[in-house]
Amino acid sequence: MKVILTHEVSGLGAPGDVVDVKDGYARNYLFPRKLATGWTAGGQKQVDAITKARAARAVKSLEEAKAVKGRLEGQSVTVQAKAGTAGRLFGAVSGADVAAAVAAAGGPALDKRTIEVPAHIKTTGAYQAKVRLHPEVQATVSFEVVPA
Repeated sequence: MKVILTHEVSGLGAPGDVVDVKDGYARNYLFPRKLATGWTAGGQKQVDAITKARAARAVKSLEEAKAVKGRLEGQSVTVQAKAGTAGRLFGAVSGADVAAAVAAAGGPALDKRTIEVPAHIKTTGAYQAKVRLHPEVQATVSFEVVPA
């Protein structure tokens, strides 16, 4: 099934890309999260508009992304989560939790979909997450999970 990506999807493409994916992946993951729309001939006009706007912002956003990367990598963030006595969390830390902690620490506002946290953080401790700021720029955010 051909789809038009409306947001960046890790390992698949950037907004405005037309990609071919399996039907179930599109119906069960991309469409409900509004990460993509179905490809149609009229949708091709949307693709052209998205790529034109992306090209206009590319140079400006690259410079901004490098500046944000410098701010993020020099900063350590604390994420508070409910935990038991042995340091085991009641739940897991997600990209949204990291984005909220960065904003609370005075950092830039980040989209939770651009943050890739290590799989299933369920204990307290120090971790690192990757943030896709631009297709060419990735930052690493250091954060510590502490009990609330």
